[in-house]
Amino acid sequence: MRKNLISVFALLMGTLFLFLGNGLHGLLLPMRGAYEGYETTMLGLLGTSWASGFVLGCLLAPTVVKRIGHVRAFSGFASLIAIIALMTGMIVDPFWWILLRAITGFSIAGTSMIIESWLNERATNESRGLIFSLYIAITLVGTVGGQMTVALGDVTTPMLFMFAGILYCLAMLPTTLSTAASPQPLKQVKLDIPALYRTSPIACVGIVLIGIANGAFGTLGAVFGANAGLTSSTIAIMMSVAIFAGAVMQLPAGRISDRVDRRIVLAILSAIAAGAGFALFVFQPASVTLLLVLTALYGAMANALYPIAVSHANDFASPEDFVKVSGGLLLLYGVGTIIGPTIGGPIMSAVGPYALFAVTCCAHILITAYAILRSRRRAAVPAEMRDSYTTINPGTMTTPESLQLSPRALPQVQAGADAPQEEQTA
Repeated sequence: MRKNLISVFALLMGTLFLFLGNGLHGLLLPMRGAYEGYETTMLGLLGTSWASGFVLGCLLAPTVVKRIGHVRAFSGFASLIAIIALMTGMIVDPFWWILLRAITGFSIAGTSMIIESWLNERATNESRGLIFSLYIAITLVGTVGGQMTVALGDVTTPMLFMFAGILYCLAMLPTTLSTAASPQPLKQVKLDIPALYRTSPIACVGIVLIGIANGAFGTLGAVFGANAGLTSSTIAIMMSVAIFAGAVMQLPAGRISDRVDRRIVLAILSAIAAGAGFALFVFQPASVTLLLVLTALYGAMANALYPIAVSHANDFASPEDFVKVSGGLLLLYGVGTIIGPTIGGPIMSAVGPYALFAVTCCAHILITAYAILRSRRRAAVPAEMRDSYTTINPGTMTTPESLQLSPRALPQVQAGADAPQEEQTA
């Protein structure tokens, strides 16, 4: 086990720098845009553009890697991300930012998938769970740490953009300097949305709605904070608290869903998230402490929904279909994150910054209603027959390769290990 962890240490360090840069750059752009007075609709398109690029990256990056190899592809993707981070500090223009943000999303998907593919090959059946948990923890620490870095600089200068570029360059080093053999070709996701819907209607519909809410908040949360008069440090804390609370809530909520109908858990969590969003929209708290408490409550509930919905879908699927089912749901989530900022921006422009939480509230109310409806249409899978809950990365930080790394994909990995060599490489 110790030997396995040492062998992946460099890759995990590269992951940390990648997500530090991503957390910083992702929060910095809307904050600088709000300072420049850009329309909220335009800033919302930053999230739409990034999510679109990320989804395309999950679909097309395997082809790029297959043509030029893992190391060259990783260097190319990471170089593009670093160059774009620097360019967005030099060219302060919303139209250029929207275009460049799509390239960043595509490249982030590519770099993440290559790192995850490498980790997947280094992991054994015994170490897979620990390596996967470390990977999830590092992505969380990196994202939150990158966001908190915003408070250490001035968003009105190019300095933080330059620092984001440095972090992305540092992410290149562990992989490009590694002497280990390149992993097997990346897996491509096979989509069968009608089959997914037949397997679990609430997972399909719910995950699109979860993507809408999370995409709107993830992109426009910083814009809300800036327009509501919050300081840069408070905005960074607000966004980080929401992510961290969601990470903490995943395990207890997941364990409860192993014993109770997951649709009821989804309904309850969504109802609480809707209540927190409604309170923020209606009362518009002047107290920063109350604002952070409500945001933490919102984040805890909203960010725990995605893995529970995935688990529910897998309750009705065979274990070896985990990657296929979860990969399809991942892309549905991506569709939601494209829609969320697109509709959230104009609504905030028309109504005001707190209207962001009216958007998330509506999405969560729909999840609650549909989850209750579905719970009356089909019986729950008995607790002893359910797929055991495992924490996974929420949102567009998940790629098809990270699903391959998940311990829940272990039955498929073990089966593949016993297959003839021709079948493994087909």
